[in-house]
Amino acid sequence: MAPDRSWRSRVGRCRAARRSRTGQRPSGRAWAELGLSVPHNTTAIVHNTTAIVNTTAVVVLALLIVACHRLPRPSGPAPQAAATIAIRVNQVGYLLDAPKVAVVCALESREIARFRVVDARNRTVFGPAATRATGPFGPCAATYRLDFSGVREAGVYRIVADDASSLPLRIGRDVYHGAADSLLAYLREQRSGYNPVFRDSVHQRTDAILVDHSTRSGAFIPVSGGWADASDYLQYGATTAHATTMLLLAYRDHPGAFSDRYQANGLPGANGIADVLDEARWGLEWLLEMYPEDDLLLNQLGDDRDHAFWDVPAHDSSDYGWGRGGRRPVYPCTGKPQGLFNYKNRSTGLASTAGKYAAAFALGAGAFRERDRAFARRLAAKARAVYALGAAHPGVCQTAPARSPYFYEEDDWADDMELGAAELYALTHEPFYLTAALQYAALEPVSPWMGQDTARHYQWYPWHNNGHYEIWREGPDSARRLVAEYYGRGLNAVARRADNGFRVGIPFIWCSNNLLASFATQARFYRRMTGDSSYLEYETAALDWLFGTNPWGVSMVIGLGTTYPRTPHSVVAQQLGLQLSGGLVDGPVYRSIFEHLQGIRLLAADVYAPFNTGFIVYHDDVGDYSTNEPIMDGTANLAYVLAARAPGAGPED
Repeated sequence: MAPDRSWRSRVGRCRAARRSRTGQRPSGRAWAELGLSVPHNTTAIVHNTTAIVNTTAVVVLALLIVACHRLPRPSGPAPQAAATIAIRVNQVGYLLDAPKVAVVCALESREIARFRVVDARNRTVFGPAATRATGPFGPCAATYRLDFSGVREAGVYRIVADDASSLPLRIGRDVYHGAADSLLAYLREQRSGYNPVFRDSVHQRTDAILVDHSTRSGAFIPVSGGWADASDYLQYGATTAHATTMLLLAYRDHPGAFSDRYQANGLPGANGIADVLDEARWGLEWLLEMYPEDDLLLNQLGDDRDHAFWDVPAHDSSDYGWGRGGRRPVYPCTGKPQGLFNYKNRSTGLASTAGKYAAAFALGAGAFRERDRAFARRLAAKARAVYALGAAHPGVCQTAPARSPYFYEEDDWADDMELGAAELYALTHEPFYLTAALQYAALEPVSPWMGQDTARHYQWYPWHNNGHYEIWREGPDSARRLVAEYYGRGLNAVARRADNGFRVGIPFIWCSNNLLASFATQARFYRRMTGDSSYLEYETAALDWLFGTNPWGVSMVIGLGTTYPRTPHSVVAQQLGLQLSGGLVDGPVYRSIFEHLQGIRLLAADVYAPFNTGFIVYHDDVGDYSTNEPIMDGTANLAYVLAARAPGAGPED
């Protein structure tokens, strides 16, 4: 069943024609030093266009402009062969003692009874072994699961079945070494304030004018910093707080997964602090700016008027009523519906944002307690204050639309307050916070999307509840058992829908890859909490899907694996020919969503056309902002998942 109204775009998807003033293109060496790369056969592009007010017209014009100046597809492995059988594998690799399953996607019904695993010299090292028929899925008329968990020797192998052969795959203890760190390159590229990729200011002088405030609208509040949410330049407190929380949790739980190769400003060079903490601090400092006073909680920087131009962030020429390239608006949480023009969101309170801020601040206070005591004390005080604000104003603070009807439709807030209370209890050991955390947990024991086939855009965000795990870490045995049972109920609901060859049970709504990263995170937490591996097959399948065990055979993280997105929906990638290494893209959506999106059009031949015939679609095309746009918050979440699998990751590996 297609999602109800899920064609509502991630605010900022429909980007439009912008005047580019990119200046001199940095060298490939400079990009490489920042963890990014310039693909071969790419050329910088400069566009000269006229702004158009009508949103739909602007989007169509943007797509036409990109089509007229289309980049050659960067060199890389051919994504598809003419064969009707494809063997899909995790292109990053398989740990020695972990489950190892490949999936056959057959475009025509046929029987595949056995398979073999061969080494680099084409010698059979496993099998012939029986396949497991698992029925049709999407474009696959038949699927088969190929379990080669019995291969426990490190090396490079291929899987052979009938006349098909997989990509080379790695097995070893170190296949995820450096993977979590590699995702931080994308976050550095997304920085606002000083941006190390451009070595220039991004919105440093324009942020921001307070709007939609009962008494102070028009005042300037300095809020430069943070990360752009996706390929537009809008910034949200909710997604930034969640991303910052995931980075802090990743370092706390798995510090050995991270290195120190970059300075605090994102430029190359060690500074004695793990890069993941540098990045988390970048998020924390912006969140502090977004909570300047105890009763003023800011939630959003910029709005969909940003979409009227297509240019790189250092030269953003958006016009919010103060002239091209002028000030940007910043929105407070008001506890009531917001929107400056015809469209309004459905906000009811402050707690959803306040709880997220409280959690990030409390975690940050613990992380920096010995590194920067003054900073930690400031974070701790802000955590208490913003938590109290959320407790006084229950309800959701959604993002605000402007000229477009689209916004983040978050409908839950108890999970956010639970996490905020749990982190404050961990920081202070004051029983009040643990009692509150358990009360909030009882209000939403299971993330509501789990077991469903649809949800509105960002309706149940974050897509997993970190609060249950944090209660388990700090609470008494009775609380630990309770929250573990909550997690199990959610995992079971998703697993019941995963009776397909890929063992994936999420709804394919917008940002489906976010849901997979969250499911894998929750499953990992549950295994640690209970020692129960009942959902390990599904946890592994979620990660395998993200790295290529999917119908298209695409790793959904730019730069990881063999076949990954080469033409993402990004003006930086499109105009500068820059590979956005580490960025997790949105992922496949229901066909019905894609077909109802406004102003979307593929700009090149669909190289995955044979695999886009089912109920879900994915396109590696700059014109597809629904499936191929990198996302900041999902990238940060995936960093936790990958850190947990790194060799020598730390005390909780």
